[in-house]
Amino acid sequence: MSLTTPAARRDLSYHLHPATNLRSVQTEGPLVITRGEGVYVYDDEGRRYLEGMAGLWCASLGFSERRLADAAYRQMCELPFYHSFGGKVPAISTELAERLVRMAPAGMKKVLFANSGSEANDTAIKLVWYVNNALGRPKKKKIISRQRAYHGVTIATASLTGLAFAHTDFDLPIDRILHTDCPYYYRGAAAGESEEAYAERLAASLEQMILREGPDTVAAFFAEPVMGAGGVIVPPATYFDRVQPVLKKYDLIFVADEVICGFGRTGNMFGAQTFDLRPDIMTLAKALSAGYLPVSANLVSGELYEILLAQSDKLGIFGHGYTYSSHPVPAAVALETLKIYEERDIVAQVRRVGPRMQAGIRSFADHPLIGDARGIGLIGAVEVVRDKATKESFDAKAGVAAYLVRRTQHHGAILRNMPGDIVAFSPPLIITDAEIDEMMACFGKALDDTWAMVKEKGLV
Repeated sequence: MSLTTPAARRDLSYHLHPATNLRSVQTEGPLVITRGEGVYVYDDEGRRYLEGMAGLWCASLGFSERRLADAAYRQMCELPFYHSFGGKVPAISTELAERLVRMAPAGMKKVLFANSGSEANDTAIKLVWYVNNALGRPKKKKIISRQRAYHGVTIATASLTGLAFAHTDFDLPIDRILHTDCPYYYRGAAAGESEEAYAERLAASLEQMILREGPDTVAAFFAEPVMGAGGVIVPPATYFDRVQPVLKKYDLIFVADEVICGFGRTGNMFGAQTFDLRPDIMTLAKALSAGYLPVSANLVSGELYEILLAQSDKLGIFGHGYTYSSHPVPAAVALETLKIYEERDIVAQVRRVGPRMQAGIRSFADHPLIGDARGIGLIGAVEVVRDKATKESFDAKAGVAAYLVRRTQHHGAILRNMPGDIVAFSPPLIITDAEIDEMMACFGKALDDTWAMVKEKGLV
């Protein structure tokens, strides 16, 4: 079949679509995106959509930043590929590594590049195990993640992910992976329990898990500063203040997954700065290159690097890396991205417009379908419920949040629904006040449509 017309392209897709109901794509066809401009993308029929999710949380500079295209072209012409194996390295990658270390929180000293957030977190798991072997602690290998966490979809990182869709029928999670409580104040707090009391309870629960498993067997704790795909869950007040001493007490390596939060999303350059985190490893991706080319990184503390160095002396080699680790073209784009962040003061931009988006999200809090409205900086979510008083959810099969997202798209904005009837907002960081208002107007119309639908079908 020819795919030369919009209708034909909708009729047939050769993609096996990730994170998608495959039957729905087969019957309805995909939304085919052909170009982008600023915070907008256009489909193959010319319709324009405000991309309220920055693609997959990553297109921080929108969809038409010419400087990034030019950086890629220049690097393709100068050195289209080289590697970092055997003591070699592309020059541009050394510049990127140096800049990342300079801008990262104190203590980060070395950078190991990869291609995706999943790879970065997978690498972090390997580093945790490698370090404990180097220290003569072969039993200290268990890793604690959290329920509703999202850390990737490789065999190991999907195991860290605390969402059922990443496990079911994939024979996951693997051994050595544990999941402690999600810091989900809206759903997890007891009646009348303050955020601080809830945080204290969760820290105590984490400590009890470590003691129950045996501190000599537990190696690390992975956490997103703000949990993204799990529902945009902002930690309750004092949560990380209480958790971090537990990690230190039992000598756990702390891995901060900054794949979504890094590079301005929360109103600081890193989520670690927003919540005063002191990680041993930071994983970065997505906005590192503004989503323009695949690249990710592990930032490693000086203390951990010294252990890696000594073990390399012992074994003769540090036996890890990918063909495209330090690939010069993504490195050039990432370096240009970081320069743009600095020149345009992207953190100040988020701080200017973030309150407008948060106010817009919270303006829906009184709607009969919205149980919770939350967020920080330029990341947020609303949680759809059947009953506000009891927090009762709709039956998942009703697909209420999915319908809400489809109607938002109909009205001209792309958002994303996640498990638990949660709808997320994460627009490009360059979004303006007027564009935020437009996104909220599209969502408001869709919310009215959804309210009419659930009443018509007798779902409320």
